[in-house]
Amino acid sequence: MKERIIQTERELRFIKKTFSSALETALDLEPVSSPLAIAEGTGINDDLNGVEMPVSFSIKEIKDSRAVIVQSLAKWKRVRLAELEIPSGKGIVTDMRALRPDESFTPIHSIYVDQWDWEKHIEPGNRNISYLKKTVRDIYSALKKTEESLYQSFPSYKPILPADITFIHSEKLAQLYPDLTPREREKRVCSEYGAVFIIGIGGRLSDGKRHDGRAPDYDDWSTRNDDGYCGLNGDIVLWNPWLQMPFEISSMGIRVDSDALSRQLAELGCAGREKLLFHRMLLDGILPQSIGGGIGQSRVCMFLLRKNHIGEVQVGLWPEPVRQKAVLEGITLM
Repeated sequence: MKERIIQTERELRFIKKTFSSALETALDLEPVSSPLAIAEGTGINDDLNGVEMPVSFSIKEIKDSRAVIVQSLAKWKRVRLAELEIPSGKGIVTDMRALRPDESFTPIHSIYVDQWDWEKHIEPGNRNISYLKKTVRDIYSALKKTEESLYQSFPSYKPILPADITFIHSEKLAQLYPDLTPREREKRVCSEYGAVFIIGIGGRLSDGKRHDGRAPDYDDWSTRNDDGYCGLNGDIVLWNPWLQMPFEISSMGIRVDSDALSRQLAELGCAGREKLLFHRMLLDGILPQSIGGGIGQSRVCMFLLRKNHIGEVQVGLWPEPVRQKAVLEGITLM
């Protein structure tokens, strides 16, 4: 078992180094440091689907203060773009570590989250579906290069990713498969194409439901795009043949401008957030237009290394039933 873990650690280092370099080159990103915790009440920490509660704590040396462990850095990165005066066409990427205590334990979920979190300054004229698709293709190209490099260094990992990623809108999926749930629709389309970018995550579809939840203050899921549907965001989802399921590795999108922010806050009944620091900065035009997202490090490593459980590529806390089941299935948790 020890030898297996040591070998996995070598492969993990290879993947993370290779993909980081490929992503930085593909999107013209500058690596930066990032926080583990930020001040509570600024609106900068993400609440993801709007219901997840972050870990919070007081600070002995800062009177009357509380801080929260980050859940993701979508809004922090946009503030950082402004602070560092990153020019249009360039961006930043950081090695994010986060805690999401409300997450359910599954073979692909834990409370510990590690991501390549990136954000890129764009011009207002880039707020369109064509630019979104180009960026997705650049990320997918970096993933393909990493898969090929892994194969060259560790020949047991033969490449399986399709040559190209397929784009489809969540509304189109709803029209094609009205009797299926969103997860069943993802399974249908991913099993057919192998790699899919599902556009429009967070807005209501024609059936009145949402494909999935998304907070109202980072991705733009309400602006009507060039193909007639709403949404300038989406998820990169791969077909995982070992788990026989759709496998999301990234949530990303063009970020809200002031109009989209106000519209989405109102739709979700969160207009009061406009008083928070982040939201005031955006509404006052202080923050740049941007595109960004998070790419799951453990998810990418799971996929490329053919692992069946996220605990095989990250050290985590696991309930005893999860550990017992792993032993029975021959899975080595790190």
